Parts: sequence; structure tokens; C-alpha cells
Amino acid sequence: MATATAVLDREAIHVPASAATLAGFRTWATSDHFPRQGRVSFIRQEIIVDMTPEEIETHIKVKAAISSTLFSLSQKLDLGTFYPDGTLVTNKPADLSTEPDGTFVTWEGFRAGRVRAVPRKDRPGEYRELEGTPNWVLEVVSRSSRLKDTRLLREAYHRAGVPEYWLIDALGRTIDFQMLCYRRSGYVRALARRGWLHSRVFDRDFRLRRRRDPLGFWQYMLEVRP
Repeated sequence: MATATAVLDREAIHVPASAATLAGFRTWATSDHFPRQGRVSFIRQEIIVDMTPEEIETHIKVKAAISSTLFSLSQKLDLGTFYPDGTLVTNKPADLSTEPDGTFVTWEGFRAGRVRAVPRKDRPGEYRELEGTPNWVLEVVSRSSRLKDTRLLREAYHRAGVPEYWLIDALGRTIDFQMLCYRRSGYVRALARRGWLHSRVFDRDFRLRRRRDPLGFWQYMLEVRP
């Protein structure tokens, strides 16, 4: 099989020619041959490969704070299922297949058929992919993903009809926490009230803060109120 090679940050992966279509990409992405390091997305017939290691202070810790809080909250409120990074999300109308930094689907989303968990053909009881329109997605901006997160995925998630997109940039002196709400013409940024943003998906107010720990590293806290 003919392959294409993508190289970034001195790492290389081989992309099969069959992955040039959404169906082919999904087959590759759910196979044992798909790279487990780096981030590979299919957006409108384009395969985007980013093998740059994630930065601990401004990326990994942010994801951890968001994921741990929302995982616990979704269980406490019994709203649905929270999926951390590594979960493949595919939406056919948007011509999109990617692994968000976080994904949330309500029980109603599953029951109504807006999202389904795609079973692995060779492994009963295992799932590798969500297909459809989740209620919420998260992307944390890194230096290598800024264009993808702020434009390409923003447009793709809107085409997919995702109601709420959290876009967080912790690279600067202050945190840029954008809670983007779906409108037909595009996403609209939610307005903060005294530093708090209201999520319609979770029906809670949120505020993301950080402070230095005793060793001088960042600690992130996603605060929640009714």
C-alpha cells in the first residue's frame, strides 16, 4: 500500500493512502496501526499531524484540571458521560474525525441518536470512536495547535453542530478562557459576569484560575457554582 509520511518535531509517522477519505481515515484511526503519540486529525479532506510533545505547565495541567472537575460533576449530576482526551470523535456532515482534549455527551444525546459509540468489530464490548454530535468539546491551545484549534476545529465543530466549545489558551500572562456557544452564523463567545461564565450544557457557572505551588509551578483550578 502506498503511504505518505508526515514529519514534525523530528518524529515521523506513515499515513496510508487509504486515509485520504473520511471512511479510510476512520478505519486507520481505529486500527492498531494508528500512532498513539501525537495528534492526528481529519478536517475537510486534510490530514493534520502534530507530533510536538504537549507542554506540561500550559497544556497537560490545564486538561487535567478541566477533565477531573467535569468528570466528577457529570457523575454527580448524572447528566451523561465525560470522555477525556484520546477519544476519537467523528462527524460525517462536518467531514471531521479528531480527538478533542475533552468530550461530553448527555444521556439524551445518546438516546436521541445524535451520538453513538461505535463498537470495534474484532473486540466485542470495546469501543474506539464516538460518531455524531457531542454536546460539548474542549481544546487547549498549544503553540503548534493554535491555527487548528482557533480556526480549523472551531469551524469544524460548528459545522458539526456542537452546542458548546471550550477553547482555552494558558500560554500568555493570563488565561484566555473562551466558552463558545453555537449560533447559526457561527460560535459566539459567552460573556463573563464578574469572572464567571455560564454553561448551558452543564447548567453551572465556571471560572478557571491558576496560582503558583510551593515549588513555583502552576496549579489550575476549575471552580464551579450553581
